[in-house]
Amino acid sequence: MADIELTDELIELETRAWTEIREQRLTVATATAVQAAITTHAASAGISRYELEMALKARVRHAAEASGASACTAENSSR
Repeated sequence: MADIELTDELIELETRAWTEIREQRLTVATATAVQAAITTHAASAGISRYELEMALKARVRHAAEASGASACTAENSSR
């Protein structure tokens, strides 16, 4: 997969959606906003919507997991 440019708007929207998913409170409005932004950006950049969405999810979710793992590691090492 080629390098895909992710805008701040896309990252912010996906971060909000991922937070809502983890808290079991994802709204239709949030999900719709993310999908609309992905579709618009993919079309204007001439790239696959699917590849854009996968890159975006990987960036946001792996960053969240990495920061969560760091917190757990720090917590465990202080015991």
